[in-house]
Amino acid sequence: MVRFFRKRFLPDPPPAPFCSAVVVAAGRSTRMGERDKIFEALDGIPVLVHTLLALERCPAVHEIVVVTRQESLVTVGQLCRTYDISKATQVVIGGETRVKSVFSGLLSVSSQSELIAIHDGARPFATKELIASVIQTAALCGAAAPAVPLHDTIKSVSNGVFTGTPDRDAFCAVQTPQVFDAALIKGAIQKAVEENWPITDDCSAVERLGMQVSLVEGLPENIKLTTPADFAMAEGICQWRREESFL
Repeated sequence: MVRFFRKRFLPDPPPAPFCSAVVVAAGRSTRMGERDKIFEALDGIPVLVHTLLALERCPAVHEIVVVTRQESLVTVGQLCRTYDISKATQVVIGGETRVKSVFSGLLSVSSQSELIAIHDGARPFATKELIASVIQTAALCGAAAPAVPLHDTIKSVSNGVFTGTPDRDAFCAVQTPQVFDAALIKGAIQKAVEENWPITDDCSAVERLGMQVSLVEGLPENIKLTTPADFAMAEGICQWRREESFL
């Protein structure tokens, strides 16, 4: 009876904020030699498809904008159709740097966007649960990103020699997707482009404006594929997930 009255008389929860995902896949894969990593097969399908399917399957994501190179526009569009990535509304051309590619994606998201998730195209192991968790935190705090603890010893270096050993507990490895209030990240990235800030991730742009980014527990296997050795590790992750019934 109590459950009935709650269902009948309590107001419905507010609708989830409209979240656009910008997938950055415009890099040159220079450390892969002649191979384009986003199109390399992983467990039988291209790396980019793994990335897009995780976003497609996450109910908290409402649209996907893929940023790629001009010569890859047709291929990416075909992959979206082949694998039924129905949330992919646009495939757009990136810039000569990552931050300019992100900016291109931000200019292409829906006017409805309240939150924007920025994700690496070559990071195929983010789960729909992780994506939803980061989005939920960003909805509360304005900015959020997944991160994992460091396990190796960290050293400071100068002129080829070690100069110190910082406490690794004070550091973490940051992953994507990184999710932000739409107006906040658009303003931060625009300023980063205009002033040529030397940033390596999207959190850095927001931090330079004095905003804090909330930490969400990431996944150790949510790696970014950069070198051929990473692909050997990635195949092992696929096998492990199958054995653990993750897929």
